[in-house]
Amino acid sequence: MAEVKEKMVKIRLPLTKYEKDDVFVRVNQRTWLIKRGVEVEVPECVVEVLNHAEEQKLAGIEFQEKAQKKTD
Repeated sequence: MAEVKEKMVKIRLPLTKYEKDDVFVRVNQRTWLIKRGVEVEVPECVVEVLNHAEEQKLAGIEFQEKAQKKTD
């Protein structure tokens, strides 16, 4: 049985004043530790996980802002 080759994608996670740590990603039983500021090649599934994490972070910020406005 032939192994299915995953599509790989080049990414570079931004290195900022507030975000300097490497980023750990786990998909099923596989793990990656992605260094910020360096272009790396990862499977598409890793990009999908990172995109979902960013969406959740933004949703959390929006929720906090709405909650803060209600208390003001």
